Amino acid sequence: MAEKLDPDALSDGSEPLFSFGVIADIQYADLEDGFNYQRSRRRYYRHSLVHLQGAIEDWNKESIMPCCVLQLGDIIDGYNAQYKVSEKSLEVVMNTFKLLKAPVHHTWGNHEFYNFSRDFLTNSKLNSKFLEDRIVQHPETMPSENYYAYHFVPFPKFRFILLDAYDLSVLGIDQSSPKYEQCMKMLREHNPNVELNSPQGLSEPQYVQFNGGFSQEQLNWLNEVLTFSDLNEEKVVIVSHLPIYPEASDSVCLAWNYMDALSIIWSHKCVVCFLAGHTHDGGYSEDSFGVHHVNLEGVIETAPDSQAFGTVHVYPDKMLLKGRGRVPDRVMNYRREQAVCL
Repeated sequence: MAEKLDPDALSDGSEPLFSFGVIADIQYADLEDGFNYQRSRRRYYRHSLVHLQGAIEDWNKESIMPCCVLQLGDIIDGYNAQYKVSEKSLEVVMNTFKLLKAPVHHTWGNHEFYNFSRDFLTNSKLNSKFLEDRIVQHPETMPSENYYAYHFVPFPKFRFILLDAYDLSVLGIDQSSPKYEQCMKMLREHNPNVELNSPQGLSEPQYVQFNGGFSQEQLNWLNEVLTFSDLNEEKVVIVSHLPIYPEASDSVCLAWNYMDALSIIWSHKCVVCFLAGHTHDGGYSEDSFGVHHVNLEGVIETAPDSQAFGTVHVYPDKMLLKGRGRVPDRVMNYRREQAVCL
């Protein structure tokens, strides 16, 4: 068995440039424990809030305070909608996040859309777009209002991009709208099953209702931002609820058009890491272009005696994920030509 990596031992004794926190799939609900849809894994709906509280306590006590926390989506569980307590449960979780001494960037996952419409989310506390950084001289890097995505700079020469993985989706939008009809047509063309959440028999199993995809408009915007980052020799971290790299994920959990996103990312040299949630099991792979794909283990399926969050320490030549509980430590070296000269 490979020896467990120790990020502290591999940091060469140097201080990181900055750090940030990561947490995924909290899926809080004021309910007794339950199970996933296959009834194969336990879900700890109520205890997920205790895990979040523990994560915040740890982040607040770190010697170098994380500059921000990335919340990778599915902040409350879809069961809240069934019991008509979605807003109440969201308020409970957001009040817990208020204890954190750092800003939180929120991505939106399928459970956000089980509970709320896109219009509601846009006007809610889960819209963290006010934290974006704008490149005034380059209006092409400004995201459209048609999707929820933005970018920000936590430290010079590092840019983070939050993507909207449900830009193409049948969840959370008016069923009489042209976009709903377009997305439903796309889904049914790839998934003939009566139960659209079932991947049974599909050659492209990611085409299920609980996933979504990226519009061409959003992908064009991503390409513009990455072009800017290439020219300015920035390192880029991309954040999405849905993963896009098959080697790091269950194929059923990928974004619908994951290859379109990968093709754009691979046409640039600046991207060093892609962070996602959704799978609950976690996953990791470095692709042939040197992009580290990290799928974070979900809080919702983490037993009370464990944990599921991490802190990423960023250095000029690598990023070190220090995981807690069932999130493993990871050393993510940049390709030689990507190392930052300061």
